[in-house]
Amino acid sequence: MNILITGCKGQLGNEIQLLEQTQPTHTFFNTDVDELDITDQMAVEQFVAQNAIDGIVNCAAYTAVDKAESNKELCTSLNTVAPAYLAAAVERRKGWIIHISTDYVFDGTKHTPYVESDTPSPNSVYGSTKLAGELGVRKFCKRAMIIRTAWLYSSFGNNFVKTMIRLGREKEQLGVIFDQIGTPTYARDLAKAIFVAIEKGVQADVFHFSNEGVISWYDFTKAIHRIAGIDTCHVKPLHTSEYPTPASRPAYSVLDKTKIKEAYDIEIPYWEESLRVCVNELLKA
Repeated sequence: MNILITGCKGQLGNEIQLLEQTQPTHTFFNTDVDELDITDQMAVEQFVAQNAIDGIVNCAAYTAVDKAESNKELCTSLNTVAPAYLAAAVERRKGWIIHISTDYVFDGTKHTPYVESDTPSPNSVYGSTKLAGELGVRKFCKRAMIIRTAWLYSSFGNNFVKTMIRLGREKEQLGVIFDQIGTPTYARDLAKAIFVAIEKGVQADVFHFSNEGVISWYDFTKAIHRIAGIDTCHVKPLHTSEYPTPASRPAYSVLDKTKIKEAYDIEIPYWEESLRVCVNELLKA
């Protein structure tokens, strides 16, 4: 198959590129904004047609959650409009699209893990534009697979894990929120799941994917420091109210992964096992 990857310079896009080397039967077109502006409908149509694209993995998104509150137009363009362009273009070739979405489509008021059939209720510009993106993708492509993920990190790009390692080395004390609960996702594990879906057949449905387990940002930070060997920084738990941000965050965003595990017969690693892999890679760099 000819497969278009968008957002190839991001965390997930980079991890996908690493795994592409194990997929010699497919041809991958790795693009970021320099290679393909996905907000340009004509450019998307031409690229998909000229390269005979059979499938798209859309990793591109506007992910600056707080900046989105004051930058709604760009956020909408990337998270809502562009995915619909991609879906419509690949539908003309009777192809498929895997679109990456987010736990932010939920408001975080539940106390049990979110399943795919739960009614979305985003309470931020970022979450609203991502939900609208899901709806557009499913509207314009019959073989549209939505994968919602959360707390993404990797050895590429900027993310919470890298920031906590840097701050842990620089500061004697650090305050981290303890009353927001979720599950981290190692981008490499998500990339592996995407390749399983491609090989076994893209299912037109919504799925959830994160690592196994449940944790707060505070506990996540403590684990990062422990694995990285940082013991000189005191990590203090903070309430969300003590750290106000422009965008509202879900207080509880644990995702139930039963559906994707059963549909594709995959095992998902525990969050700390994957964190250890990533941190050890970062320490070697």
